[in-house]
Amino acid sequence: MPRRARNTGLSHLDARSRPTMVDVGAKAITHRIAEAEARVRLPAAVARALKRSGHRTKKGPVFDTAIVAGVMAAKRTSELIPFCHPLALEQCRIDIGFAPGSPVIVVHCRVEVRHKTGVEMEALTGASVAALTIYDMCKALSHNIRISGVRLLSKSGGKRTLRARAGA
Repeated sequence: MPRRARNTGLSHLDARSRPTMVDVGAKAITHRIAEAEARVRLPAAVARALKRSGHRTKKGPVFDTAIVAGVMAAKRTSELIPFCHPLALEQCRIDIGFAPGSPVIVVHCRVEVRHKTGVEMEALTGASVAALTIYDMCKALSHNIRISGVRLLSKSGGKRTLRARAGA
């Protein structure tokens, strides 16, 4: 039976440095929460047009569609990221809005589960796919749209609790 790699700090390597899924069998089931965000910078004219239209383009309601896509992606993270464990998410909430006085759309994803492993990747995947959906629905207005700042904001319920520094 392969063992976890020693002294590498990398949990997805076995004792022979081969890729492996982490064994969570002996871990305790805890309430785990993760929050992530992504930012979508639109050209100013596109941001104004999107606000005037009630966040709609010819493809439909941008924010609503992005929320649905983000939740669907979070639920299927284990199909996208090779060593993620399949999880039955208990909650996935995506909030989307413009940063005050800015052409930047902030996508926030919060995921919860009671399980032996965390949901950081699910939160990051949900935020990322929601941002990609916004890009897709707005690209007819401009291709000069930038997705950036995809990051984990917080995680709790496992071995470590993490809260990102403001502005980090």
